[in-house]
Order: sequence, then C-alpha cells, then structure tokens
Amino acid sequence: MILFVNACVKKNSRTKRIADKLIESLRKKESDGNRDEEILEVKLEDISFPKTDEKFLEYRDDCIARGNFSDEYFSLAKNFAKADIIVIAAPYYDLSFPASLKQYVEHINVLGITFEYTDEGYPKSLCNAKKLYYVTTAGGAFVPEEFGYGYIKSLAQNFYGIQDCEKLQAVGLDVVGADIEGIVNECIDRIEEM
Repeated sequence: MILFVNACVKKNSRTKRIADKLIESLRKKESDGNRDEEILEVKLEDISFPKTDEKFLEYRDDCIARGNFSDEYFSLAKNFAKADIIVIAAPYYDLSFPASLKQYVEHINVLGITFEYTDEGYPKSLCNAKKLYYVTTAGGAFVPEEFGYGYIKSLAQNFYGIQDCEKLQAVGLDVVGADIEGIVNECIDRIEEM
C-alpha cells in the first residue's frame, strides 16, 4: 500500500501536481500486472485533529498503557505503520511545512503502533515502509532542509526505521520572471528518470 499524506490545500497546488506524478509512477512500478497498487490518501485539511490538551493526553496515554488501540483515533497511526511506501506532499510555507502536517505527526507517533522503546530507551520501529518520499515546492529559493524535510527525515529514520528518504522539490516558483512550468516539469522529469 502506498500512503499519500496530502498537506496541500490549494486547488491548483504545484506540490500536489508533482506528488500525483510520483504516485502514478510508483503505482506502475509497484503493481504486479494483476492488480493496481492500493493508494490510501490522507488529506490533512479534511481531518479535525483533537485538541492536544491534558484531557486528551490522559485518554491517549491510558489507551497506550492498556494496549487498547480500538479507538478510530489510532487509524492514522495504524495506516502509517502498515504502508509499504509513504509519499508526503507538503508545500513550504513560512519557513516550514503546513501546521496540519505537524499535527499529523503528533497523532501518528504512537508508542505500540509506529514505534516502541528498547530497554535502553531508544526508539525502535514498528513500521513496514522502506521508502519515504517528501515532495515540496517553494515560491522562493531559501528552503533550509532542517525547517521541513530534515525534520520528517529524522523522524522517519530514527523513529519509524525508514532509512531510504528522498526529497523532490521545485523552488523559486514565485520569483519574478521564473519559468514556473519549466521548474515544475524539470522536477517531474526527474521522477520519470527514477
């Protein structure tokens, strides 16, 4: 299963356009000829994340302590854990990714579903995925890795055991005189060469 975590909100999102091409390419590569690879899209703008207050944390911690993950709330973490490939589409807003992606991360980071701790206190993955793609676009050219992709990559590698992380990005799209189509198509061409 390919899990598509969609943090795009604009109707004509350039990030989503690139992510759609990536998913189309992955679907072709991953299908066995007899069936299409399942794509599960998690559209973050459609999720009403619970408020992370003390009451919620007490409830969540109690569920985790009892190993009771039957609440629908845990479905995001379960789907993340069982995915074979993960594609995250997150435009670069205000020196990071959209806040909904941070909320998503907070709610999939569940002890007993996506990771556990070793006796020494280090995280150990419970996730299936071997590959994570991070797709992003930016209007300008200042896109420090640590403000977006770097955070996701660190979590993927250190908590979820996904060592193979790849970033696809198209930047400088809103610079005066930029060839927007050319920049986006260059990124799409890289997908076709993968």
